[in-house]
Amino acid sequence: MQSQLLSDRQEKTNLIAILTLCIALLSVSFAPIFIRFSETELGANATVFNRLFIFVILFGGGRFISHQISPNQDQEEKAPLTMQQLLLLSSVGLISIISLVLWAISLEYTSVAKSMLLNNLTPIFTSLGGWLFLGHRFDKKFLLGMAIALTGAIALGVEDLNGAEGSLIGDLFALMSAVFLGTYFLVVEQLRNRFSATTILLWRCAIGSLILIPVILINSEQLFPTTSIAVLGVVGLGVISEGFGQRLLADTMDKLSSSFVSLFLLLEPIVSAILAWMIFTEGLSSVTWVGFSIVLTGIYLAQSSGTALQKQAAH
Repeated sequence: MQSQLLSDRQEKTNLIAILTLCIALLSVSFAPIFIRFSETELGANATVFNRLFIFVILFGGGRFISHQISPNQDQEEKAPLTMQQLLLLSSVGLISIISLVLWAISLEYTSVAKSMLLNNLTPIFTSLGGWLFLGHRFDKKFLLGMAIALTGAIALGVEDLNGAEGSLIGDLFALMSAVFLGTYFLVVEQLRNRFSATTILLWRCAIGSLILIPVILINSEQLFPTTSIAVLGVVGLGVISEGFGQRLLADTMDKLSSSFVSLFLLLEPIVSAILAWMIFTEGLSSVTWVGFSIVLTGIYLAQSSGTALQKQAAH
């Protein structure tokens, strides 16, 4: 009886993690639209800076007020940081900022379709990095699910590439962004053993903001937006894409493996396409729905594998 109760409780916990992941997916899928809004006035560096800065102001301010009201409610900061934890917390900001800037730059040189296709090869780099450096092991069901999901994503990308404009340099930026994003997921997975998702994201955004300020000033770029459309873009990035999207992604990584989370994000370009259809009235073909079904099939197969669970991803 007790074993059954534990099993039911674990299934409920995993279901909550999957639902949280779905909300995060929807939130991050707005990012390409918000980036386009922001880049009507700001450059790539300023766009990313405002995204991170807004998160620090809102969620850092919220954390400060919360601590003033109830000083003892958060116990994670009381134990001293180890050197490894400090290095990981510092690197999470640097790695993510490189990934975000590379992606924002790629959107200046290539189409959203090509950038999303290459950037969403992240599961390959996450799984490869986990296998090489963290001792992650993947069963056949997970690998088959990943292969099926990638096939659907590539099929979608090939269709979107027809007539798409772009340059090789933009494609290279998008691919390198995927490499750094995969590394970011692996680092966050390690940090979730101790720190909350909000703490990790505050380190990421604070460090990223500090790195970008001198870069923007040296290049004499505009720092803050002044037009309503650009303001909408950076606020959307900071609150929705960062505050809900990235924070909830990190929140799931104490239950789900980084490889599965990155695999789940293969749905991002599909959700982004649906949002673009709703906002910009862009067409959706039958191939999009077929690809969507294939990706979902692969994700379902991978999810049913024990590898999808964070504690079973490494030995």
